[in-house]
Amino acid sequence: MNAIIGLDNIALRDPELTPRTREHLEKIGASARHLLGLINDILDMSRIESGRMALKNEEFSFREFLDQINIIINGQCQDKGLHYECQIVGRAADYYVGDDMKLKQVLINILGNSVKFTDPGGSVTLTVQDDGESDGRKTLRFRMQDTGAGMDKEFIPKIFDAFSQEDTTTTNRYGGSGLGMAITKNFVEMMGGSIQVESEKGVGSTFTVTVQLGASQRSFREAEPISLPKDLRILVVDDDEIACEHISLVLDALGLRADTETDPQKALAQLRQAHESGKPCGLLLTDYKMPEMNGLDLIRALRSFDGGETAAIILTGYNWDIIEDEALEGGADGILAKPLFPEVLQREVRAVLDRRGGTADPVTPVPIPAADETSFSAALAGKRVLMAEDVEQNAEILADLLELEDMLSEHARNGQEAVDMFAASPEGWYDVILMDVRMPVMDGLTAAATIRALDRPDAETVPIIAMTANVFDEDVARSLEAGMNAHLGKPVEPERLYDTIAKHLA
Repeated sequence: MNAIIGLDNIALRDPELTPRTREHLEKIGASARHLLGLINDILDMSRIESGRMALKNEEFSFREFLDQINIIINGQCQDKGLHYECQIVGRAADYYVGDDMKLKQVLINILGNSVKFTDPGGSVTLTVQDDGESDGRKTLRFRMQDTGAGMDKEFIPKIFDAFSQEDTTTTNRYGGSGLGMAITKNFVEMMGGSIQVESEKGVGSTFTVTVQLGASQRSFREAEPISLPKDLRILVVDDDEIACEHISLVLDALGLRADTETDPQKALAQLRQAHESGKPCGLLLTDYKMPEMNGLDLIRALRSFDGGETAAIILTGYNWDIIEDEALEGGADGILAKPLFPEVLQREVRAVLDRRGGTADPVTPVPIPAADETSFSAALAGKRVLMAEDVEQNAEILADLLELEDMLSEHARNGQEAVDMFAASPEGWYDVILMDVRMPVMDGLTAAATIRALDRPDAETVPIIAMTANVFDEDVARSLEAGMNAHLGKPVEPERLYDTIAKHLA
């Protein structure tokens, strides 16, 4: 799989490819990644059944966790022509303690199925709620709803069985291994939680997942010592009452109070009255997508009489770059992605107020991030890489990938060769080491530890990155214990490889 995916990625970078050949290569890559997913599902299931699957217990940022899910699912929905929305009911903590990777896999498995089984024009919704704390444990509830194909009620009890699919005919239009939901259920139960399913054929499905996570006392305020004026008059406009309540709670976490309105026409009347009374609203937070009058129309109407005195920020669950230019030209001061988090809102409001006061340079809106092509050449060009890889074909593919970003590479065929080559090189000769873990003579873990123990300054500082098909949590932990800086899985993903190297060279 490493060879297939690696060579396919290299071939696709050839600018002289014919359109037909490029199409064939893209299909090869998609098929290879699909097969890799099936292999990983089988490996996960075998580890679960053998009792070797363990949970991490680490503190993680809930905002970053949810952002990563929304980037993936929002992108899939846009590609298929679906409406995606994520909202938080009530107040969520800034940090939780648990295995965020496995929880992320649970939600992406379910939401990914929602995307797969929903036809264009439909919708997928994720609703998150913190149900409170007991004995140092937090209960998080995730409700995932779609307007897709749905299931017969007789099939619902079987959905979590391994290799179970409702449509087992040779014309099954959706495909899949039938393992994803079995793995999902096991992960949820390992987190002390449960899954409930409601579904109707031809109407859609709703999955409700509850999990137990550790409580954290950490707050974003520790890292974001930003102050906002406590007397700032704020109006929140959103046709969804739950969204209004959530934004109010986010503002409350910042020590701010706000009035809320679900009708944009009534909100406009309030803004006009405040302006005419000489006590204008200081900040307007308005949803973009509303019936009769959207958020941008509301801001345009406001600008017709307020002279720009009220700062205005648009909130959107859609891809922000579609409306950014029009929004800023229409009088908006910024755009924020929903659901809101206190640190993001605080940072953007402070930036908007500073810009209006002339004390800060313009700041890019904080929107829904979108995956894009990134050039790493400036950071990587001319860097020298020591590759420790015993499989010649893998080494050739890796060298080609490095060369595409103008990096230089030298090849060690096992861990001992890597140690000898590093020890014999001038200080600072190698900028980074890519270390396979399983090799003859000396394995990568031993080689990394041996290099770190050498009596020369660069032995302590040179980035060493593990590259291996062993990507379970304990494998990552062993790599880090051996002195490596990062752990990349095979098959190699070029962009992730370049990004990892660039980060550790910074």
